[in-house]
Amino acid sequence: MFGKNNRREFIKQSALASTALFIRDFLKSIALNPPGSDSNQKIPIVIQLAGGNDGLNTVVPYTNDLYYKGRPDLGLTKDSIISLNDSTGLNSSLQGLADLYNESHLTIINSVGYPNPNRSHFRSTDIWQSASDANQYLNTGWVGRVLDSNCPANCSKPWHALEIDDTLSLALKGEQVKGIAFRHPGSLQGSVANPIVRGAVAGFKENQDDKSNLQFLYKSLAETAECAEYIRQHSNKYKSTKAYPQHEFGNQMKIVAELINSGCESKIYYVSLSGFDTHVLQRNQQDKHLKIYSDAVKSLTEDLKATDRFKDTLILTFSEFGRRVAQNSGKGTDHGTANVVFVAGGNLKKPGFYNVNPNLEKLESGDLIHQIDFRNVYSTVLDKWLGADADKVLGKNFERLGFL
Repeated sequence: MFGKNNRREFIKQSALASTALFIRDFLKSIALNPPGSDSNQKIPIVIQLAGGNDGLNTVVPYTNDLYYKGRPDLGLTKDSIISLNDSTGLNSSLQGLADLYNESHLTIINSVGYPNPNRSHFRSTDIWQSASDANQYLNTGWVGRVLDSNCPANCSKPWHALEIDDTLSLALKGEQVKGIAFRHPGSLQGSVANPIVRGAVAGFKENQDDKSNLQFLYKSLAETAECAEYIRQHSNKYKSTKAYPQHEFGNQMKIVAELINSGCESKIYYVSLSGFDTHVLQRNQQDKHLKIYSDAVKSLTEDLKATDRFKDTLILTFSEFGRRVAQNSGKGTDHGTANVVFVAGGNLKKPGFYNVNPNLEKLESGDLIHQIDFRNVYSTVLDKWLGADADKVLGKNFERLGFL
C-alpha cells in the first residue's frame, strides 16, 4: 500500500505523464492538421501526360500475340516489365505505380476516350480539358465550371484551383472565376511586387456595372495580388522533409504536397508533364518520362501518407490520346485514340483493373476503340469526390463509375 506522501507523489507523477502525453498528441494533431485546414476536404490532383502517351507500352498486354505482331521492335516482353497478373504488366519505369497497385491504391481504367476522336494535340487537349463533344467548342473548362457553380452568391476564389505551371490551362477557366497558375509560390509573389502595381491594386474597388477593359485589368491584378499573398502564407506553413526526385516535375509534386499539408483551401491541383509525343525512337524517351512521372508521384503519395492526407486525395492521370497499335518505320508510334487512365488514392472502392485490356482484334483504321467516355471518369470525380453537380458542370448526364 502507498503511504500518504508516496500516494501524493504517484498522483503528481501520473498527472505530469498524462499532461506530457496530451501535449505530445496535441502537437502531433497540429502538425497533421494545421490551424485553418479542413482535414476532411477531398482533393483531386489532375496530371496530364502531354504529347499523347503510348498506353500499350505503359500497361502491357504481354500475352497478346497481336501486340507483338504490330510492334516487332517496340513490344515489351514479360521479362522486361513489372507483371501485375497473368496477362498484363506495367512498364518497368513505373515501379512507383506498381507499389501503389500492390497496396490497393491504384485503379487502372483501360480504353478511355470519346466518340469521333481527334488526333490533333491541341484540339484533343481542348476536348479533354473542356469536357466537350468532339464537334463542340467551349471556352470554359470542366474545373472552371466547378468554380463558377457557386456564383454569384458565393463565388470561389482563384486559389481554389491551382495549376503548377507558367500558364493557365483551359481546364481551370470559368466564365466568372478562373484558377491561377504559377511555377513556384515565389514567382507569383514577384509578379505583383512592383510598387505601381501594388498602388493600383490598393486603390481598386470593383464596379459590377463597369465592363471596360480597364476594369477587367484592375480586377485581374487585384485577384492576382490577393492570391499571391494567400499562397505565400500557406507555402511557408509546411515544408516537406520528404526526398523528391531532382527534376522539375518532382518539384511540382513537392509544391502540391506542401500546399495540401499546409491547409491550403485549393479544391483541385493541375500539373502537366510533357515529352510523350514519341514518333521516333520511342522506347528510351517514353521510359525516361514514365520514370519521371512515377517516381515523383510515389514521393507525393508517401508525403501525404505521413500527414494522413492521402486518404483524402485522388490523383487522376490522363493523356490527350494514345498511340496507334502498330509501330511506325521510325521505331515510334503515331497519334492514336483511346488510352489508359490511372486513378490513385487511399479510398478507392475498386482498386486494380477496372475493366479488361484493350481489344486488339477489333480496331478502327488501326486504332483502339474507346470503351469508356472520359466524361464518365470526370462525372464520378465531380459527384463522388468533390460533391459537385456533375450533370450541370458537364452539360449532360454521364454514368458514374464504380472506382469511388
